[in-house]
Amino acid sequence: MTHSRPALAALLEESGLAPRRDLGQNFVVDPNTVRRIADLAAVGAGDHVVEVGAGLGSLTLALAETGAFVTAVEVDRGIAQVLRRLTADVDSIRVVEGDAMNLDWGSVLEGADSWTLVANLPYNIATPLIVDLLVQVPRISRMLVMVQLEAAERFAAGPGSGQYGAVSVRIAHRARARIVGHVPPTVFLPRPKVDSALVAIERHAEVRPVDEGVLDELLRAGFGQRRKMLRRSLSGVASASLIGEAGIDPTARPETLGLEQWYALTDAVVASR
Repeated sequence: MTHSRPALAALLEESGLAPRRDLGQNFVVDPNTVRRIADLAAVGAGDHVVEVGAGLGSLTLALAETGAFVTAVEVDRGIAQVLRRLTADVDSIRVVEGDAMNLDWGSVLEGADSWTLVANLPYNIATPLIVDLLVQVPRISRMLVMVQLEAAERFAAGPGSGQYGAVSVRIAHRARARIVGHVPPTVFLPRPKVDSALVAIERHAEVRPVDEGVLDELLRAGFGQRRKMLRRSLSGVASASLIGEAGIDPTARPETLGLEQWYALTDAVVASR
């Protein structure tokens, strides 16, 4: 069972609740969309799913229908209380009230070594949350996130793309990201003014060793002035000669460098210090 637009609107009204703009709340109210997301998540009996931003449970219920165990995280206290009531009879659903940006993930993810994260993420937390989880929470091996289209394009972008940036490199370092679907504004309550997309993120089995502090320093400097040549944007981190020694043209711009080139540049800077 999932919520239709009239049913979810009525549920909000009878509970004295309304979507909160400060939390970026846009509830999915199309049963076909939530079932599609559950299918794309590729989870089933015995799998463990953590859902961030569960709302009133439209997607939560669809995920539970696959046979997976679902831990539904919701920051809004009023919404979380209603969600607990709605899912009280479903043994495979556990509701956790908390802010995903400040959770004790070790405690939340007890009980299994491998988890899939499924989330309808508000724009303001999407990028930092995904990067933080990739770095700090290795138990989450796969993600399927619904984010604004602009953010989705950045997550999955490759070199040479106008959307390619520091977050693209940070994600590519630890995982493979790809857009697997588009979602129109009409499936949300309230309707956002932008399109959304579904991004599948699968963690690499192994991560190439690199000084991540230096890599981040280079990414901030390079993409902070992305229209400038590397010899200018990286002048405070790497000289033009050092960039050349790393096998990279100092007149290149940051969006043209692939992951291996960022690795080479990082290694060169580390060796020079």
